[in-house]
Amino acid sequence: MKQSGVTLLELLITITIIMVLASVAMPLSKVSGKRARELELRQELRTVRAAIDAFKLDWNRDGDLSLGPLCIKNRLTCKEASGVSGYPKTLQTLLEVKLTGEEATVKGVTIKRYLRRIPVDPLTGKADWRLRCFTDPPDMSSWCGEDVYDLASASPEVALDGTMYRDW
Repeated sequence: MKQSGVTLLELLITITIIMVLASVAMPLSKVSGKRARELELRQELRTVRAAIDAFKLDWNRDGDLSLGPLCIKNRLTCKEASGVSGYPKTLQTLLEVKLTGEEATVKGVTIKRYLRRIPVDPLTGKADWRLRCFTDPPDMSSWCGEDVYDLASASPEVALDGTMYRDW
């Protein structure tokens, strides 16, 4: 009488192969998840930095001297929205700037938007960005509170390339 089935040795070999494959797959999935969050962080940084640059072009000023086209046309709003260097006073300013000059009265445009929302830092899960003023040194530890020249992640973690996320 012949019985079909697997021997204990075949079963142990199969389980061992599955465990080896699973132990290789787990770190790869962790790395790919981290890589996806890093790509999202880079995209969010690019988006906000582009909005800051567009704001600077429109609302540029040097102290009391108005240089940007919207700053010249909306002098009251210019001093409320931009710092002395022409950068936005807060990140919230990028969401909505109320126009008071000729564009508001002639064209009916009363709000200028640079961002639809303040993005969430994909590494911390919150919109808790580290901000930097125009006058702050590159290795700033705190924000001066006058304007928003740049931003970085608040995450203390190290990226896959060995750099700190806050240095991006």
